[in-house]
Amino acid sequence: MGVTDEAIEKIKQMIVSGELQPGARLPREADLAERLGLSRNSLREAVRALTLVRILDTRQGDGTYVTTLEPDILLDAVSFVAELNQDRTVLSVLEVRRELETVAAGLAAQRADDDAIALLRRLLEDPAAQGDDVEALVDNDLAFHRAIGEASGNPVLASLLDGLSGTTTRARIWRAITQRGALERTRAEHQAIFNAIAGRRPELARAWAAVHIAGVEEWLALALEGHQPSSPSSP
Repeated sequence: MGVTDEAIEKIKQMIVSGELQPGARLPREADLAERLGLSRNSLREAVRALTLVRILDTRQGDGTYVTTLEPDILLDAVSFVAELNQDRTVLSVLEVRRELETVAAGLAAQRADDDAIALLRRLLEDPAAQGDDVEALVDNDLAFHRAIGEASGNPVLASLLDGLSGTTTRARIWRAITQRGALERTRAEHQAIFNAIAGRRPELARAWAAVHIAGVEEWLALALEGHQPSSPSSP
């Protein structure tokens, strides 16, 4: 279990046990980190993750609170973490995506027109792709891959990729939160894929697309085995 996952689990236990009631304010960051035996950075990432799934509510200048959720809603909100650890379907989808994304990137490098290249460049330069807002980054990631599918010039391939991509959104969000360096790696790989497409280098575009999806596959496979890495391995 990664350190961020451990921090998330400890906070969840405080909520489930009733130690932190709905509507309760979390103790000061330094005090809570010391009490739980966590680094402040790990605690921060855990709070960020639980805020994303609406278990916690961070109020600027006021503190962080447990949301006033009914027990069934609370369990539903965290269920996707359990699903990620129990269901290998997403891993199977990623295997298919890797093959199709590779084909799409290669075709895009051969067929993309100036408008398609310009769209990909805008998506790379979009503030959403440069910041630390995980949801905004994942939305940008979805748009970037959709644009590559469309640039392939094959509408059937583009449609298949778009449908498959949406099913892996939760996994991508959780990876971005829990794996150190995931955001930076995503940006670098998007840039490399774009450079290959814009440079009309189909083999290189295919190679980078394969590396890009394989990184998520590797992380998820390890997570399913209970050995989630805290930092990505080299491509």
